[in-house]
Amino acid sequence: MPPVHPYAAAMRLYYNPRCSKSRAARQLLEEAGHAVEIVNYLDTPPDAITLARLLEHLDAEPADLVRTTDAAFRDRAHPATTLNREAVIDLLQATPELMQRPVLDTGTRAIIARPPERVFELVDNSHNH
Repeated sequence: MPPVHPYAAAMRLYYNPRCSKSRAARQLLEEAGHAVEIVNYLDTPPDAITLARLLEHLDAEPADLVRTTDAAFRDRAHPATTLNREAVIDLLQATPELMQRPVLDTGTRAIIARPPERVFELVDNSHNH
């Protein structure tokens, strides 16, 4: 078998096509020639196992993966809700639209790409800079 590029199979961009930051991150990755699986998490919400892995890889606290300023969060979550790992997994399974976006996961590390240029923290950016 030929060697596989380290990002070819594992790199995923959790993406919302209506989000300008998601579209920008995707464009940056594609223009730099990186193979990336695009996951429209509203059409294909991540399951509990996928969310748990994503949280393990994330360079931030579990609560950072939740769009806490969204009206749906205020409607759904009690003000005293502690957004620990388990609560985030439960919340995002029930309400996937509350997932922060875009999120790039290489299979070992993940970031919330806000601003979109943060994708280059995880991938070789020698094509652009």
